[in-house]
Amino acid sequence: MVVGKDNFRLDNYKIQLYNFNMYIKRDLLRTLKDSLRQFPAVMITGPRQAGKTTFLLHELGKSADYISFDDPLERRFAITDPNGFLDRFKDRPVILDEAQYAPEIFQYLKIRIDRERKKNGQWILTGSQQFQLMKNVTESLAGRIAILELLPFGLLEHKGSGSLESFLWNGGYPEPSLFPEKRDLWIRSYIQTYIERDVRQLQNIKDLRAFESFIGLVAAHHGQIFNTAILSRDIGVSLPTIKAWAGVLETSYLCFSLQPYFRNFGKRIVKTPKLYFMDTALVSAITRQPDSKSLLSGAMGGVIFEGMVVSEAVKGFTMKGMKPDIYFWRSHDGLEVDLIIRIGNKIYPIEIKLTSTPTQKHLEPLNKFKAIAGNEAAETGALVCRIEKLAPLPSNNLAIPWRQFPAWLRSKLDKNN
Repeated sequence: MVVGKDNFRLDNYKIQLYNFNMYIKRDLLRTLKDSLRQFPAVMITGPRQAGKTTFLLHELGKSADYISFDDPLERRFAITDPNGFLDRFKDRPVILDEAQYAPEIFQYLKIRIDRERKKNGQWILTGSQQFQLMKNVTESLAGRIAILELLPFGLLEHKGSGSLESFLWNGGYPEPSLFPEKRDLWIRSYIQTYIERDVRQLQNIKDLRAFESFIGLVAAHHGQIFNTAILSRDIGVSLPTIKAWAGVLETSYLCFSLQPYFRNFGKRIVKTPKLYFMDTALVSAITRQPDSKSLLSGAMGGVIFEGMVVSEAVKGFTMKGMKPDIYFWRSHDGLEVDLIIRIGNKIYPIEIKLTSTPTQKHLEPLNKFKAIAGNEAAETGALVCRIEKLAPLPSNNLAIPWRQFPAWLRSKLDKNN
């Protein structure tokens, strides 16, 4: 059952709201179940509106109690009388939603966990603001809690037969993904709420208009080297401010910083990261792409497609409870590999191209990198593109259809575990 704010239970009608036919099974489920068996507490974090609450209520709602700290009455109760708040829960697991709004509860959870250290799977927490949440977790629950991330739908979860255009246009957030007719209004509302609510809570940004301009410029430079000097000049704020704002984008899961692979291999390499928006619908909207077909054929089509593949790589790791071990590689003499994935003791070079016709030119970076990296490189390089079927390519490379890239990555990660 599900906890309500008075008697901890919602009636069957309300429970059914979380059991609707549109529910899509999340790939994080297996990792969640493993974590509940191994840890007293589990934290699920991730961006707003990625489906954390729906996921937990659908999978655990009938066997766990539920409290949301979005409810001011529950939040006040937990803050002013934490022991009284926690005493209400007995043997059933408890879902504490939006836990960052009641940070005072963490130290009392620690006491109860230590009292029954062998009782695993008792406390399930969620939260959306990574920095604030992780600070409280590391101070109070280190070693007692598994930390998982639930991101928007990935291709493995979005099992529809839609086109690449529609997937990029609607993105992975559940609302616009499942209800495309809501897409434009939902994105406008999401960005407005993000700027007016989340940004103020993550950092005391007084000039929200300048920050909004910053988001627009980051989107326009999506997938490019993150040049703080140019952004500082164009927006009229300091370099430390630009770096702090970039941290806000990452902390709130709006963007992902793809770091360069620092192993030299005898060449001078670029050491500045790239910044990608995690969701293609958001970056498409912010850069004012007119429609789904124009998105792919326009100037940003290639880099938005590239960002989608990078995002899928991130999700491939996080759904297994792992930190993404991914990079890019660029030398000063012009050699660049779009994506480097480290799995075990091997590194896989990946090129990402919006083409249906692989050519030898597309393979040159892969072949050069494998030659430079030597034994550290996997034998097979990969080209993720719009080809219809997996196809072997010269020099021990592989063309991977964009739909199949997540499954290819999962098979590599599974074999390494």
